[in-house]
Amino acid sequence: GERCLLGRQTRWPEGRYSTIAGFVEPGESLEDAVRREVFEETNIRVTAVRYHSSQPWPFPSSLMLGFVAEADTLVAQEIQLNDGELEDAQWFTRKELRSGFPKLPFSISIARRLVDGWLNAEVSS
Repeated sequence: GERCLLGRQTRWPEGRYSTIAGFVEPGESLEDAVRREVFEETNIRVTAVRYHSSQPWPFPSSLMLGFVAEADTLVAQEIQLNDGELEDAQWFTRKELRSGFPKLPFSISIARRLVDGWLNAEVSS
């Protein structure tokens, strides 16, 4: 929609926010992992999970997979940090992200590719 959910970890540089991330559990589908991780970390339920892109990750010899999803509109406002992994999570508009705050992930990261894809979707729509 009109807002993008991003979170920040305490160990990141001040003001940096990024996409929600996590690991797939044994026997879990990728789409279910996205739903679970977003809910565990932010209390936001997501639907319409769609694959976006991938990126090799050198440690520990992993493959990062990027997905986009839509928030359940009934709970889209109710961020609650559930598992202690994030220091903060917020909804940001395109205007806010283009203003320079928050600081976004590095341009070579899959997280940045996801954010840029969302930012540019407005232009192509």
